[in-house]
Amino acid sequence: MFVHIGGEYTILIDTIISLINLETVQASSSDMNSFLKQKEEENILEYVSEEIPRSLVLTDDRTYVSPISVQTLRKRIENANNCF
Repeated sequence: MFVHIGGEYTILIDTIISLINLETVQASSSDMNSFLKQKEEENILEYVSEEIPRSLVLTDDRTYVSPISVQTLRKRIENANNCF
């Protein structure tokens, strides 16, 4: 199953490791800034749109910055899983 995470990005649900709510992470968090900088240096950070970032979607091989809230992403994943 796939989930749309914003922009033109759709990813396999099974590859998702974690969803992080950026609305609750402090913008000045040095840990988060270091994490994002590391992912950018590894060339595995993707900004899925130019809209305000609301969540991070960590997968097996990439990290996506998404404008869609964690709550909405969870609902989409649950709905996709309940289709079958």
